[in-house]
Amino acid sequence: MTSLGSLQEQGQSPWLDNLRRDWLQDGTLTTWVESGIRGLTSNPSIFQKAIAGSDLYDAQFDEVTASGASVVDAYWALVKSDIAGALAALRGVHDTSNGTDGFVSVEVDPSLADDTDGTVEAARELHTSIDEPNLMVKIPGTAAGLPAIRQMISEKRSINVTLIFSVERYRDVMEAYISGLEAAEGDLSSVASVASFFISRVDSEVDGRLEEIATPEALAVRGKAAVAQAQAAYCAFLDTFSGPRWHALAKRGAQVQRPLWASTSTKNPDFPDTLYVDALVGPNTVNTMPDATIEAFTDHGDATRSIDVEMPEALDTLAAISAAGVDLADVADVLEREGVKSFVDAFDDLLATLGAKAKY
Repeated sequence: MTSLGSLQEQGQSPWLDNLRRDWLQDGTLTTWVESGIRGLTSNPSIFQKAIAGSDLYDAQFDEVTASGASVVDAYWALVKSDIAGALAALRGVHDTSNGTDGFVSVEVDPSLADDTDGTVEAARELHTSIDEPNLMVKIPGTAAGLPAIRQMISEKRSINVTLIFSVERYRDVMEAYISGLEAAEGDLSSVASVASFFISRVDSEVDGRLEEIATPEALAVRGKAAVAQAQAAYCAFLDTFSGPRWHALAKRGAQVQRPLWASTSTKNPDFPDTLYVDALVGPNTVNTMPDATIEAFTDHGDATRSIDVEMPEALDTLAAISAAGVDLADVADVLEREGVKSFVDAFDDLLATLGAKAKY
């Protein structure tokens, strides 16, 4: 049996990609933390499933709407309540790790993905209203999100950059983080950030295209794009967080912006259920996993360092995928649009569900 502590020994922090109110009430989240979970991520889809699928939120929703709050404001009241409980459960991890771990992420309204000013305002409001040192606000790594990320970092607000699907955009995200730190004043040790690089969705999209091409060269690289791209991203991370520019910030207490492997449950039943954990183990990284993936890893995962073992081969693999006829830039564009849409749809569906419950 593999423990989550074995990932920590390799320098990787295992985070939980889920949150439910019953876990806060019955101690399940505390048990996860005691087993080695070092942080937690949420998104609109997670809250849609949690709130729409449970009656545990009904009393608070009725109370908030009875006071005259809108359905949207009531939604945020429910979300902030759960986030507050998670922050409390993970505060000890944050304190004992000197502000490296123990973070809980909550996402801005996903409809703001192409609205820089709206994202800045929403992220600032979440940080101000929740006001806990282990909060990370999630901002999509869209073109419009980049200046918002830089602005929030310059204000020393910890940010989880989400929905990253290409190494090129990842480089832009790291630049936004570093330039934001450079614009901040004084000690930087309280600022933390992760860059959430989505994994399994890349294989799903690339493999579908490879199967349509169906040449021997295309079929030979099925199931390899996501891991190879993550390994290339890690190489970019090592390059970026080194050298004089970074060292000047590190002297002011700056933390590296760790790559976070997201969407790490396998979508293809032909793949091992721990593929996107086993293949991406390495120092200064985070892997945020759904509870089922954590349980699978704990049962039969492999915590051997793997992220930087085959970096040259990873670049060759990406080149072979491109040579086979897959446009990886287009893949990233499609996945970003779909990712934003899926979160917007989940947000809208939940608001519709809550609206039907409102007793105005």
